[in-house]
Amino acid sequence: MDAEQGAGGVRSVRRALDILSLLTEDQPTVPLRDMVEATGLPKTTVVRLVQTLEQYGLLWATPGGYTAGPGLWRWAHLAHTSWELPPDTQKLLRELSDRRGETANLMIRRDIHRVCVAQQESPQPLRHVVRVGDELPLWAGASSKVLLVGATDGLLQRVAAASPHGAAHAEQLRLWADETAEHGFAASHGERDIGLTAVAVPIRSQSGVVVASLSLSGPSARIPDSAIEEFARDLAEVAARIASQGFTHPLGPRT
Repeated sequence: MDAEQGAGGVRSVRRALDILSLLTEDQPTVPLRDMVEATGLPKTTVVRLVQTLEQYGLLWATPGGYTAGPGLWRWAHLAHTSWELPPDTQKLLRELSDRRGETANLMIRRDIHRVCVAQQESPQPLRHVVRVGDELPLWAGASSKVLLVGATDGLLQRVAAASPHGAAHAEQLRLWADETAEHGFAASHGERDIGLTAVAVPIRSQSGVVVASLSLSGPSARIPDSAIEEFARDLAEVAARIASQGFTHPLGPRT
């Protein structure tokens, strides 16, 4: 395969993924005309891609349009099985959330993003929710500060370059990471979402490498500065128990 053919294949894959990404919880079925409008591609191209996705079971035709096919369900089941935490770890997250009344999140770093791999929602009506599998930026937030502990200058520069603050933000990221390493926890107040406060601690491997962050997050009015250290102590105890269970994740570091 020459370079031109290779580029064409990559372009087709991206277009197919663009079509699949139109399926959401709010829009589980997408008409063909909406696919054409959303992608900006010629109708003939969209039809060809949709037919291919149907052949592989990734899309399913219905009277109202196209929905997720059984092939996606098989992959989703595989991902769920691979990502699911042990029952004992899930129990610790539930107890933590119930005890503090806020949402508990477990995140790992994936290149310049952080990915939510587990969550226990707050029992309160007003709560902060990030869906499992969501990718969030690393340039702000308590969990980001934890996951950047020990980061190389190159990684910090790439995270900063992708932020709205530009390359100079790398200095702030280094400062946050160093402070987190020194204090053993990190906090954030509306750095990415106005009115949201989060407290996070590291989960470390046996060799001491940060492999994940454990956090509590909720409305700033419910997590005053006076409560942050208490939250951090509770989080640290739970993180230690999770680490003792041998926390691993397929997307996480192998160290």
